[in-house]
Amino acid sequence: MDDEGTGPPQEAARIALTDAAAALLRSLRARHGPLMFHQSGGCCDGSAPMCYPEGEFRTGDSDVLLAELAVADVPEPVGFWMSADQFARWRHTHLTVDVVPGRGSGFSLEAPDGVRFLIRSRLFTDEERAALGG
Repeated sequence: MDDEGTGPPQEAARIALTDAAAALLRSLRARHGPLMFHQSGGCCDGSAPMCYPEGEFRTGDSDVLLAELAVADVPEPVGFWMSADQFARWRHTHLTVDVVPGRGSGFSLEAPDGVRFLIRSRLFTDEERAALGG
């Protein structure tokens, strides 16, 4: 996938990472151990994906695991969770996790690095929607 996240998908997936996001995840993994994302869609986090040490953010019945993202040179997948209410609205959308300069939430691990994770989105194609089961 290219840096804009616009390359053709290898297979139908709900989430992809840009090269920049994968590089940042490798750096954060080296400093903090296994990682996870949570996308709540709430006002406090600015609707940005928040990166935490795995298990630090407690998920429950009101959350959906969208993907376990494989990142080169990271030994375990990075879970990407979303609130069920948010998923109900975004279920027809492919998400690409990217990184941009700027300060995001103070709760997300990348905040001290002067960058923040950002979601880029597009609607699924008919083929992707069919492969994902509608």
